[in-house]
Amino acid sequence: MISKTTIDNVYETARVEEVIGDFVNLKKSGSNFKGLSPFTDERTPSFMVSPVKQIWKDFSSGKGGNVVAFLMEHEHFTYPEAIRYLAKKYGIEIEETEQTDEQREQADERESMFLVTTYAQQYFEKVLWKTETGKAIGLSYFKERGFSDDTIRKFGLGYSPDQWEAFTKTALGDGYKLEYLEKTGLTIVKDGVSGEKKTFDRFKGRVMFPIHSMSGRVLGFGGRILGNDKKAAKYLNSPESDIYHKSKVLYGINFAKQAIAREDNCYLVEGYTDVIQLYQSGVENVVSSSGTALTPEQIRLVNRLTRNITVLFDGDAAGQRASLRGIDLILEQGMNVKVVTFPDGEDPDSFARGHSDDELKDYLKSEAKDFIQFKTSLLAKEAANDPIKKADTVREIVQSISRIPDRIQREIYIQECASMMNISEAVLFNTLAQMGKKHGADAAKKAREEQKSFQVVRDDAPADKVDVQYELERKIIEVLLLYGKQQQEFEDLVLKENEEGDLVLEPEQYKARVFEKIYLDLQDDEIELAHEQFRKIYARLITEMNENEEFSLNSFLNTLDQNLSAEISSILMEEEKYMLHDWERKDIYPKEKENGVAQLVSETILTLRCYLIKKRIAALQKDTESGEEDHREILEEIINYLQLTKLLNKKLNRVIA
Repeated sequence: MISKTTIDNVYETARVEEVIGDFVNLKKSGSNFKGLSPFTDERTPSFMVSPVKQIWKDFSSGKGGNVVAFLMEHEHFTYPEAIRYLAKKYGIEIEETEQTDEQREQADERESMFLVTTYAQQYFEKVLWKTETGKAIGLSYFKERGFSDDTIRKFGLGYSPDQWEAFTKTALGDGYKLEYLEKTGLTIVKDGVSGEKKTFDRFKGRVMFPIHSMSGRVLGFGGRILGNDKKAAKYLNSPESDIYHKSKVLYGINFAKQAIAREDNCYLVEGYTDVIQLYQSGVENVVSSSGTALTPEQIRLVNRLTRNITVLFDGDAAGQRASLRGIDLILEQGMNVKVVTFPDGEDPDSFARGHSDDELKDYLKSEAKDFIQFKTSLLAKEAANDPIKKADTVREIVQSISRIPDRIQREIYIQECASMMNISEAVLFNTLAQMGKKHGADAAKKAREEQKSFQVVRDDAPADKVDVQYELERKIIEVLLLYGKQQQEFEDLVLKENEEGDLVLEPEQYKARVFEKIYLDLQDDEIELAHEQFRKIYARLITEMNENEEFSLNSFLNTLDQNLSAEISSILMEEEKYMLHDWERKDIYPKEKENGVAQLVSETILTLRCYLIKKRIAALQKDTESGEEDHREILEEIINYLQLTKLLNKKLNRVIA
């Protein structure tokens, strides 16, 4: 178990903008940073990070919190895993306290699966370097591929012995459960003839490529067979599991993410060895779809870091043709695509081995073609002098262009296509318009179907109303978080009777800290916050501010559970979302809240009083509707409340009927 000293040290050292910057391409926006949401599919930024408050908020999904909450949401870390990740990133030594048997048992299933995959990676790596078989077969294969010792160690490459149960028996002997060995796909379990369980190593006799998440956790493996067994697949991947979804993973993304953001470009290749070879040659911004067809989820992983993708194709035309669908998917995500093709018989791996680092980089730069040039030249060769094939080729190119969300880009590509294919722009624009109508009709049909499924709910559900008390209580928490320890000059209203016998509110000036003012006002009126989340946060805040001279938001968030932490981040970042609209560029300058803290506090408390009085009056009026008994006392109370409401609204500069 990690000690509190280590946890406190991690919170004090970790910077939310640095950690999130490893996963999301952040751009400065005033005193904050903004970027595309890592949790939803979007094209305009709704994700904000506040370095001052050390919190983040995703307005598209509603998620938010501190740096640990981000890792738990994005990487599905447990709390201890998030702390360990941050400690490793910032070079903080982890102090451990003894963990009880009960605490060990409470480790959830996902964590257990990650422990197994991490153990397996270390086992395969140890076999590669420490055993004669591993060195003779596995290590010699990697050396033949031109990989250096440093590269092999960096990517955690390994070797699985060519024995049926070598890994499984060792793992079981070291205390790992067969249940998790099977769930991660490392061990295949089958029922024997007599009912006993038979186990087999899935990757027996293969060199191993660990597949990591963006944060560096081992999700699964790719294994390449080295023998000549024609019945066995050349490459074998871990099966889908709770921690490994191949459609959502890019091989090498954990090593490439910083280089992708730095270079503002991502090279996309097909295989594991392509990634490793290019990385070794100094091209670090490279990832692979691991031999699977490119998916929208994989593209969105890259889209968080850059809007530019360069696809590297092998020399054979058949493979290039099959990969064109992936380019269309990239275009649909609103990204910029370039293509580099290698000479016949070459792939990124072999080309990098046969050329110097500088020659490779120069080739990638000089041979990068716009996707429209690439696709037109590739399909034009196939069409040759056949008019029907040429017409089909033109339609296919326009089909790709129609997927681009940006209208200006679409028009420029149409002009290029017209020039290259020697066909009039008018015809191409007409074809594009027809495709646009079809896309629109399909989208409208889908929307109508979705709408129909919610018709009953919509018709029966009452119209949404603003929960006034919820908003006011939320504002009280926000003011406490932002200005709770500030000293302000307040003007209080004291209820007095004038010479005519009427109740009047007379102002009195005094100084107090914001949290004291709020606490005493709510105590005087015997007001308890109605919403459970706010009630919990309020109680913790008042205690924290009363007991400690200095208030640290980061330390305070550290003491809360994930739900309360996310609620606080949501409150604090609510107004930050308006920065996403760049109002100042439109010559609109919102008033800073700091300029009127005392007024904000007084108005919030007064408004809450008015609202609660209004609720009380409504309840009293309801009492007068029953029976024929004397209601004079109730009516007198209502009149007093109405007089008080009038006075409070006068103070708030509101006119009431």
